[in-house]
Amino acid sequence: MKRIGVLTSGGDAPGMNAAIRAVVRKSLHEGMEVYGINYGFAGLVAGDIRKLSRRDVGDMIQRGGTFLYSARYPQFATEEGQLKAIEQMKRFGIEGLVVIGGDGSYRGAYALTKHGFPCVGLPGTIDNDIPGTDYTIGFDTAINTVLEALDRIRDTATSHVRTFVIEVMGRDAGDIALWTGVASGAEQIIIPEKGFDITQVAENIREGREKGKKHTIIVLAEGVMNGHEFAEKLDAIDNFHVRVSTLGHVQRGGSPTARDRVLASQFGAKAVDLLKQGKGGLCLGIVKEEIIAHDIIDTLDNMKHTPNLDLYTLNEEISN
Repeated sequence: MKRIGVLTSGGDAPGMNAAIRAVVRKSLHEGMEVYGINYGFAGLVAGDIRKLSRRDVGDMIQRGGTFLYSARYPQFATEEGQLKAIEQMKRFGIEGLVVIGGDGSYRGAYALTKHGFPCVGLPGTIDNDIPGTDYTIGFDTAINTVLEALDRIRDTATSHVRTFVIEVMGRDAGDIALWTGVASGAEQIIIPEKGFDITQVAENIREGREKGKKHTIIVLAEGVMNGHEFAEKLDAIDNFHVRVSTLGHVQRGGSPTARDRVLASQFGAKAVDLLKQGKGGLCLGIVKEEIIAHDIIDTLDNMKHTPNLDLYTLNEEISN
């Protein structure tokens, strides 16, 4: 294989640029050419493709977001969309593709592999909700961003003796809430993977105040409900002086942490190794600090992402 492509798809995540950089630099080291595809699968179908050089990825490792841009393109689920993409890859002489994104991106990569174009998927999402890997590109940066916000909010919560509900991202997964809840010393963590009783939440707040606590921090995963809805349920029980902060897309941005830069670099280089061997239909993950490859369809159909619920138990034991 002499020429490969690389694209980012779905939501952006800090570290995507580091992964692209690794793909380009490793490919050039191996004597291969790399073509960057703008706007994900939409750009692939449209032929928005350009050759990348060392200079194109210089000073990119520290930048958040993705300089190749990203876009959602549901039409790629159709065979018509896939065949149009294949026409463009043939036109540019692209023999293999690195796809950086989430589960939807993985399915697109698998579809192209079935059509004879080897693809390797890299898990890029702040939600950390991709099966087959302990951590995804962008997760570590996102939880550090959330943690900084939580530390600041705690100062205000203490000053005014208030209850704060902090809504964090994660889609249907509770990983961001779990890790930041424990790290910030939050009194309660509410995640989709664990049911909750709003009356018990209220009772925990009362008990905390009886013990002398000047504030309550509740970290709420967006997959449960939005923060204002949760606050309304609390207010219906008692006046806890609830304030809501929805951190939103600030969680996606910013310079990636050292861990995300290293992880993305490892993934990018490994993807090139696999494509050079002609292997496709694979996705990469890190399990117990080892970079491994899984079959994409097996990963999506037979594996399930499960957050570390030991953290939930830990927080219950040490938060009050």
